[in-house]
Amino acid sequence: MEFPLPKVLQILSKEVAGYAVPIVDLIAVQTKDPYKVLVATILSARTKDETTARAAARLFKEAPTLAALATLSEERLAKLIFPVGFYKNKAGFLARLPGVLASEFGNQIPDEVEALTRLPGVGRKTANLVVAVAFKKPAICVDTHVHRIMNIWGYVQTKTPLETEMVLRKKLPPQYWLTINSTLVAFGQGTCKPVAPHCDRCVIAQYCPRIGVTPRKVPKQVKKTTEDGMRRFVSWNVNGLRAVEKKGFVEIITDLNADLVALQEIKALPEQLPESIKNIPGYTAYWFSAQKKGYAGVATYSKEEPISVIYGIDHKDHDYEGRVLTLEFSDFFFINAYFPNSQPGLVRMEYKLQFNNDLLAFAQTLAKQKSVVICGDFNVAHKEIDLTNPKQNEKNPGYAPQERAWMDQFIEAGFVDTFRMFNQEPGQYTWWSYRFNARARNIGWRIDYFCVDAKSAARVKAAGILPEVLGSDHCPVSLDFA
Repeated sequence: MEFPLPKVLQILSKEVAGYAVPIVDLIAVQTKDPYKVLVATILSARTKDETTARAAARLFKEAPTLAALATLSEERLAKLIFPVGFYKNKAGFLARLPGVLASEFGNQIPDEVEALTRLPGVGRKTANLVVAVAFKKPAICVDTHVHRIMNIWGYVQTKTPLETEMVLRKKLPPQYWLTINSTLVAFGQGTCKPVAPHCDRCVIAQYCPRIGVTPRKVPKQVKKTTEDGMRRFVSWNVNGLRAVEKKGFVEIITDLNADLVALQEIKALPEQLPESIKNIPGYTAYWFSAQKKGYAGVATYSKEEPISVIYGIDHKDHDYEGRVLTLEFSDFFFINAYFPNSQPGLVRMEYKLQFNNDLLAFAQTLAKQKSVVICGDFNVAHKEIDLTNPKQNEKNPGYAPQERAWMDQFIEAGFVDTFRMFNQEPGQYTWWSYRFNARARNIGWRIDYFCVDAKSAARVKAAGILPEVLGSDHCPVSLDFA
């Protein structure tokens, strides 16, 4: 059966009208200036729209015209556009842009794709966007969303965005050329996400063949905190708290509305953090930073005041690195742990296994008193199901035999991997490399866990992974605990 593209695009055009507008379209609504559309498009690559919008506003305040842009140094440009992705490279592109436009195009922004691709920092995707958005000329901008969704629909069978563009130029009716990118980018960001798409609430679900798609596991609707004591916990390796702060961290934590939030790899001392991070409304923050600056460290935000706080596990080698922080409540201990990475060549394997064993002994001691919840970045994928390429990684850190054997020992010692209580499906990951577009392709590892002592397993009501939350190379994991 042929995919009903006209009907689907008609439905989606109404659906995405209420979504966030892609940044380049927003710029186009505000101005018809091809210069600003071009610059905003260059800035937008590998960058969240809200970050691009703020950077573009700062830049255009000082450089509202091409002539003004030519007066700014590369160093000044880098400061203005930080923290867009690859901001140093983009500052270099923008610094060279006026010269190339002057020497080759008479200080005019060209309106043809092939000419635009001769400009610094402009590839085919950017060139097509500028032609379509700034000049309203026939062009098909194919980014990863368009490429991915068109293949999900079976409208194309291609391996790269360039192949998709070439096929669409022959196949896609011209009336859709100018709008296809805006529609599918908004749809791809809001519903048909690269990881765990929301097929359960998709307005075109009845028409979509879902080729190569693994939909999200719809979480059970559990109240965050109820009169019967149900609590929601979240754990997240933020890979630098100061970095994620610039990516909407406070808003993310507020939206998650968890009772306890455990962070790993904060890479900061409390005095290095802004007040907005240290004092999130409704929470008290507890910090256990590494003594080495910019390294490891854990923190826990709690809505409820704990009975006691245990910093470390009374072992100087581990506690020096700020790896374990425990909050005690009336009926459970909450252990936030950042397990060591065994490192390339497994050079730190001996230390990691020593840490693992010392932490296990610590948790077992606490479990004799009351329930234990232990969460964090364990830095190991336990089973083949927990990573995309198990065979290729059998001797690599995070999947080495010694690490997996210790996880077996941990489970045998009486602890439960709560996520696998509810979900036995492959393709469920919590960490993706920043390289090779791994997150968009869902080439990942599940190395972040919530575990409980076996006697408390009945208190676990739900456990999940939150891949839609961005800002780090890890995503948060969650636990509902009665």
